[in-house]
Amino acid sequence: MLFPSWGFALLVALLLPIHYLVPKRAQWLVLLAANLVFYSFAGLWAMGFLLLTVASVYGTGLLLDRNLTRQKQTIEQHRAEWSKEQRKALRQTCERQRKGLVALCLVLNFGILFCMKYLGGMLRPFAPELADRIVLTMGVSFYTFSTVSYLLDVHRGTIPVEKNPLRLLLFSSFFPLLVQGPISRYGELGKTLFAEKTFSLRPFLRGLLRVAWGYWKKIVIADRLLVAIKVLVADPVTYSGTFVFVGMLLYAACLYADFTGGIDITIGIGEMLGIRITENFRRPYFSKSISEYWRRWHITLGAWFREYVYYPLSVSKPMRSLSRATRPLGVGVSRRVPVYLATLLVWALTGMWHGNSLNFLVWGLLNGILILLSEECAPWYDRFHKRFPTLRSTVVYRIFMVVRTVLLLSVLRMFDCYATVGETVRAFGSMFTTFHSPSVVWQGLLSLGLAPSDYLIACFGVVVLAVVSLLQRKGSIRDRILDRPLWCVTAVLGVIILSLLVFGWYGFGFDAGQFLYNRF
Repeated sequence: MLFPSWGFALLVALLLPIHYLVPKRAQWLVLLAANLVFYSFAGLWAMGFLLLTVASVYGTGLLLDRNLTRQKQTIEQHRAEWSKEQRKALRQTCERQRKGLVALCLVLNFGILFCMKYLGGMLRPFAPELADRIVLTMGVSFYTFSTVSYLLDVHRGTIPVEKNPLRLLLFSSFFPLLVQGPISRYGELGKTLFAEKTFSLRPFLRGLLRVAWGYWKKIVIADRLLVAIKVLVADPVTYSGTFVFVGMLLYAACLYADFTGGIDITIGIGEMLGIRITENFRRPYFSKSISEYWRRWHITLGAWFREYVYYPLSVSKPMRSLSRATRPLGVGVSRRVPVYLATLLVWALTGMWHGNSLNFLVWGLLNGILILLSEECAPWYDRFHKRFPTLRSTVVYRIFMVVRTVLLLSVLRMFDCYATVGETVRAFGSMFTTFHSPSVVWQGLLSLGLAPSDYLIACFGVVVLAVVSLLQRKGSIRDRILDRPLWCVTAVLGVIILSLLVFGWYGFGFDAGQFLYNRF
C-alpha cells in the first residue's frame, strides 16, 4: 500500500475518526490494528519477518531484564558475606551474558536484513530462480534499525524494558514510518505513541497542511522529474556530456522533493493523530559543507550510526590498542587512526544500507573520505579566513559554499543513478569532454517524455521549495498560517490541494509511484 494511493487515503480517513472516538485507553490498540492492516498488503511473508523481529527483540529484552534483576538480587542477598571482588566478578559475568544475548539477537536480525538485501544478488549468477524469490520486504531496514535501537537502549539501561509485546509491535510497525522512516527511538516516539490523546483542531490542521505539502512535492515535482531521469540514466551513451550534468541537477531536485515529501506526509499524519515524530531534515541544501549537510539530511539515520556504531567503535578496546600501537608515529596520528577508521566503517555501512551494489559502497566511502579530507584541511581553511576575515560574512561567499556543496553531493549521487561504478565514472568524465549546445540539450530534454510545460512546472516548483526553505529560517510557516483566521488556513490548504490536482504528474493510466527511499 503506497502513500499516493486511494487505499492509503482510505485507511487514514477511517483511522482518524475512530482513533479519537474510541475510549482513550484503547487508542493505541486502534493504531496497532491500522498498522497490521497496512502491512498485510505487503504479504504474509513480510508480516512473518516483522513478527520475527519483534518477537526476538521482545524476548531478548525480557531476558536482559531478568538477568539484571537476578544480578541485583544476588548481590543484595550476599552483600554482607561477599567481598568487593566477588560482587565485581558477578557483575562482569552477568554483563558478559547480557552482551551474548544482545549479540545473538543482533546476528539474527541483521542476518535477516543482510539476506534480504544481498543474498539475492550473490545467488543470481548461480541460481537465478532462487535469487528472484528473495525480495526486500517493505520497511525492513527501518523497522529493523528502530527495533534494534530499542534493544540496545534497554541493554544500556537508558529505557525500561517493555513488558507488553503488543506495545513493542506497535512501535516497530507504526505504518507511516515503514515507507521511508524516520528511524525512531522507543524513548522518544513512545512518549506520544502510547499516550491518551484528545482531538484538537490546531494540531490536526497543522498536520493536514504538512501532509498536503508533502504530496505536492512528491506528485508535482518528484514524479514528474523521475520520468526524464530514468531515460537519461538508462542510455548513458546517447545522453552523455551536458546531459549528465543536467540529469545530475534534476536528480538532486527529484530526490529532495521525493524524500522530504514522504517525510512530510509521515510527520503530518503523526501530528493529526497527536503523535510526535522526529524531524529528519533541516534545509540540507543550504549547507556550506558536506559534514553540515549530513547533519541536516536524513538526520535519524546519521544519529543511529553515530550513537550505535561510531561512538562504541571509536572507544572500543581494539581501537584503543591500535591507538597505542601507532603512538610512535606521533600523538596526532595515534588519535586520528581510531576516529578515521570508525568514520570510514560507518560510511561503508551507510552505503551498504542504501543499496546492495558496489555503487553504494563506493558512494558511502567517498562521502567519508571527503569529510575526513575536509577535517584535515581545517587548519588551512582557518588560515585563509584569518587572512580574509570579512569574506565569510559576504553573501557571495556564502552562496559559493552552498553551491559548491550541492554540486559536490550531486556528483556523489550519480552512483545512485547509474548501473555500475564504471558507468558512473564514464558519465562523470563525459561532462568534461562532451559538450552540447543549448538547442541540442533542449531538443534532447524534449525526447525524455516531458513537455516544455512540465519543465516549467518543475522549475517553478523548485523555486517554491527554495523560497519556503528560506522563509522557514524565521520559524515555522505553518504556525504563522495557523495564527490567521480559519478561512485563511482553509484557503491556503485549498490552494495547495488545487495546485496538486491541476499540476500533479499523473499521465495516461496513472499509477501511484513508489517513494525512492522505500527500496532501502
